Amino acid sequence: MTETFSSSAVRPGDDAYEALSRRGLNKRFTARPDTFHVVTSTDEVVRVVRQAVRDGHRIAVRSGGHGYENVAGDPSVQVVVDLGEMRGVSYDTERGAFAVEPGVRIADLYRHLYENWGVALPAGDSATVGVGGHVAGGGFGSLSRAHGLAADHLLAVEVVVVDASGEARAVVASRDPEDPHHDLWWAHTGGGGGNFGIVTRYWFRSPAARGGEPGDALPRPWDSVLTGTVLFPREALDRAALRTLVGNFGRWHEENSGPDSPYTSLFGGLILNGRPGPGGDAPLGAVAFAHVDATRPDADRLLAAHTADIIRGLGDFPVVLPTEVLPWLDAKKALAAAQDAEVGRQKVKSSFLRRRWTDEQVDTLFDHLDAENPPHDSSLIALQSYGGRINAVAGDVTASVQRDSVLQAFFMNTWQDPERDEAAVDWMRRLYRDLHAKTGGVPVPGDEHAGCYVNFPDADLADPEWNTSEAGWEELFYGQNADRLRAVKATWDPRGVFRHHLSIRGEH
Repeated sequence: MTETFSSSAVRPGDDAYEALSRRGLNKRFTARPDTFHVVTSTDEVVRVVRQAVRDGHRIAVRSGGHGYENVAGDPSVQVVVDLGEMRGVSYDTERGAFAVEPGVRIADLYRHLYENWGVALPAGDSATVGVGGHVAGGGFGSLSRAHGLAADHLLAVEVVVVDASGEARAVVASRDPEDPHHDLWWAHTGGGGGNFGIVTRYWFRSPAARGGEPGDALPRPWDSVLTGTVLFPREALDRAALRTLVGNFGRWHEENSGPDSPYTSLFGGLILNGRPGPGGDAPLGAVAFAHVDATRPDADRLLAAHTADIIRGLGDFPVVLPTEVLPWLDAKKALAAAQDAEVGRQKVKSSFLRRRWTDEQVDTLFDHLDAENPPHDSSLIALQSYGGRINAVAGDVTASVQRDSVLQAFFMNTWQDPERDEAAVDWMRRLYRDLHAKTGGVPVPGDEHAGCYVNFPDADLADPEWNTSEAGWEELFYGQNADRLRAVKATWDPRGVFRHHLSIRGEH
């Protein structure tokens, strides 16, 4: 159960301090600042930031606590601004948009929007992710092939910023190109959290929306979802079979991810599980799933054709489960349950794929995932459908530059014992380096890859031991948009108040 705290300053020795310290998702890191400020309004955030700047205190920001790297827990951080209790969701009639505060968890946002107005934001699928950092990094999930990224529906954003004199204030920046603050809005459509200021409110309205009714402001999700699942037992998933399976999945996405494809209504994933370590369960070798708009008259045909393409050439060992029709919100809950199952100490990485992995790369995955006695409890690589309407937007319209990818890859291993930290992190680093051996250990933007997802931060991208390419971490996250983001940073955070080890460096 999530703890609830009144708006206050919480310090070591206070009853709530230990609970706040443990609130982060990745248990490798624990935030222990001088003060947690659990805020409930924009005015409070302004006051907290103003005082911290006057005192010369280092600030970190947290909404849902899903940061995978050590930002709030950095030993140099003295003040953590915790936005977790800012959970308002309402319809702003003046803007014709939904106003959403940064501490709202994704599951609560979906439920509130859908049950009250029948609409949805095409954001992520993990139930407990906070809106605050998620949208600032672009925001991607199971509705994105059909409706784009969450940031594509961002009308305006309220941000607490600090000027060159050290004064804190709240600024509203909008999608309107004539808005003098437009560049600040743009930076929050994929520039990542903790870079420019503290977001205290988002307003969402689709660019094509017309009229003032709430039910017309955002996309309407499908009433029901047709779901399909295929299981791949480990004992049959040898090197050759893994080549075929991963190749099939990648090829299907190369051929069916255009903005106008009938398959924009299908979101799928392929989960490759590594052998478990001591104390871990023995999962299947792989699981493939797909969700399709069940209201389409050709939904059954689309799903059947997709499944047939995924398992082609694999004989009779894949186990194709019966399809099921679920209400849309129940389908979302099912995705969240799967995504949020892994809890503990973790290391994550990511990449965007413009084309499928080569057989040589799949062999590298096999060698690592099939290794005996790994230093973690569990490991997985999730290939998720990208493209569709995401790729209908040019790469510079928002700060989310990866607009020609067909797949997103998510890498994660999980363990519980702190004594295994070094070995478990090293295992993931070596897998990722070997997978991208031809491009310096990282997915350098080019014919095959399009960099990394900023919402899955990875400090190794800035470490020359693990990134031997000529592409710096900013290029991997932001591509051609990096220079513009640096200029925005210099304008809106000239003192570098909002910084961490993967924050954008302003032009000075």
